Amino acid sequence: MNATMNPRASRGFTLIELLVVIAIIAVLIALLLPAVQAAREAARRAQCTNNLKQIGLAMHNYHTANNSFPMGGANSSNLKAQPQYGWGAWSAQAMMMSYIEQGTVYNSLNFMLTSVDVGNGEGLVQSTATGSRVNSFLCPSDSLYTGTQYSNGINYQSPGSNYFASVGSSLNQDGPSNWQNVNFGNSPPNGVFQYDGPSIGVQDITDGTSNTIAYGEWLVGNNQAIYKVQRTIVRVGQSFPAGATPGPGIGSQYLNMPAGGGTLNAWLSGTCAAQGFSLVSSGSYLGWKGDRWCYGLFSHTLGNILVGPNAPYPACDINLGGGDTDDSFGFFGMSSHHPGGANVLLADGSVHFLKNSVNQLTVWALGSRNQGEVISSDSY
Repeated sequence: MNATMNPRASRGFTLIELLVVIAIIAVLIALLLPAVQAAREAARRAQCTNNLKQIGLAMHNYHTANNSFPMGGANSSNLKAQPQYGWGAWSAQAMMMSYIEQGTVYNSLNFMLTSVDVGNGEGLVQSTATGSRVNSFLCPSDSLYTGTQYSNGINYQSPGSNYFASVGSSLNQDGPSNWQNVNFGNSPPNGVFQYDGPSIGVQDITDGTSNTIAYGEWLVGNNQAIYKVQRTIVRVGQSFPAGATPGPGIGSQYLNMPAGGGTLNAWLSGTCAAQGFSLVSSGSYLGWKGDRWCYGLFSHTLGNILVGPNAPYPACDINLGGGDTDDSFGFFGMSSHHPGGANVLLADGSVHFLKNSVNQLTVWALGSRNQGEVISSDSY
């Protein structure tokens, strides 16, 4: 009777059995997680590649209409109709907006005014358009741009840009038209883009469009004193210390490159003082890299191809005067969160993944458009 009324309760899991099951699940997750992360990064890298392909199509559509690529930086005027040189220059990205399905934004831009504020409220006039976030300019592997802020007369969220127009294997961004080239005696850029023109066309890329980088990828700074990408300001005199030698196509006073390749000398890796340079510390100039797609100057949308991707050197703005920044010379190279390298867009519209370990001479050859270097596709 008692056995019928009180059947034996079902036996459950013991504590040891439960722990074993949890351990097995944890091991399976640990095994699967890297594969999932790798698949997600592969998708992000594919999207980044597609972004650069869209920029390449825009470049060539622009070239078809104008018989040249856009200038890397085009000057404009302030609200008082006074010409502005450097500050507020329009970028190549801005001039190509109508070719990447951003016609509404393009039509909202007033190219007669500067792209950013130069002291008279120009930034406020342009802010609705220039503050627009363009997905084609953003690599999904770099998420820091979502927190980027900018303040210069106005406060708004900087849209960010993970792709820069290349001035080549040169520290100089100023084209022959600019007065600074005369004053400082430096060689013009040898890349596809340059500030203040003249514009470069396919006919000017004598090394071959399939052997010349037009756009590179970089990580975006966060425009704050705490930053991921440092912009170190280097103030120098009119000449380098004794024994300095120039790199390809660069005036002797602006870059100390080791003969025959290698890497940049120690001054670029943070020991400028030991080489006779002085560092200027200023929080307002940190983290500007790729802050706005509209601004056609170094560190904003112009960069150079001097070393391979993710090189261990800080971004560097070279100051030749007494102020905080000159924006004429600098080192703003390739970087990304893609394992092993970064994407680059060649002038023919093709996109390639450039490894961190690429040879220095190959980097210089890919950067320049007209120096006669001969390279093969298997070298990178």
